[in-house]
Amino acid sequence: MKALISNDDGINATGIFAAKEAIEDLCDVTVVAPEIQQSGIGHALTLFEPLRINKTRLRDGSPGYAVNGTPTDAVTMGLFEIMDEKPDIMISGINTGFNIGKSELTTSGTIGAAIEVASFGIPTIAISQSVTRDDIKFENGEVEVDFTFAKKMLRKLVKHVLKKGMPEGCDLLNLNIPDNPVNDRFEVVGLGERMYMPIIQTRLDPRGKPYYWIAGKLCDFPEKGTDGNTLINEHKTTLTPLKIDQTGDKEIVKKWLED
Repeated sequence: MKALISNDDGINATGIFAAKEAIEDLCDVTVVAPEIQQSGIGHALTLFEPLRINKTRLRDGSPGYAVNGTPTDAVTMGLFEIMDEKPDIMISGINTGFNIGKSELTTSGTIGAAIEVASFGIPTIAISQSVTRDDIKFENGEVEVDFTFAKKMLRKLVKHVLKKGMPEGCDLLNLNIPDNPVNDRFEVVGLGERMYMPIIQTRLDPRGKPYYWIAGKLCDFPEKGTDGNTLINEHKTTLTPLKIDQTGDKEIVKKWLED
């Protein structure tokens, strides 16, 4: 069995090494990831700049491949330049910070990499770990996050996928780990509405001209049976099946055009 592991936090992130540790005795693992932090880049692909692959060493001395581009660039290089054959499974993560909600998933580089690989029919898992400190999300390299439970749940899910394949009608699985889990079960849930409500922070430069930071306020997640409520309010591991096909109801549109 062969596995491709990538992320959006960068090749030196603690989480990507944790993902490798979780499954390296189950699969022949290839790690290909962006050189630096790429959170929020979504499914972006680099088309107007050259890309480079730099072979590096992970903290255990094993090889890894750093790509000076986006997470989607990294997995594209992994699939079509670095690996000799298609992997049996792909892991995107372990991301520092959760990835939940309908609106924010498209901005996530973790999900972007997963979507790209899943589009080729490869079983894919995106995994993210909830953290209590927002300041560590955008760090490059090692962060002080305990991924022990996340590794356990990832390993369990990977073994199930390798044994049974992906669920019917599912292109990828979005796995989110609470920072203080109450049990070791997977709660299969749908996507909530939003993860954050945007906040624009306005500041002044030394010349008195305004500049802006996009930030966000965490939502309350009131909807029972959704990823946000289950992960944040109930402290349970969430598993959400995702489909790449975003086609809406064609018959409704046809009727709408006729009215």
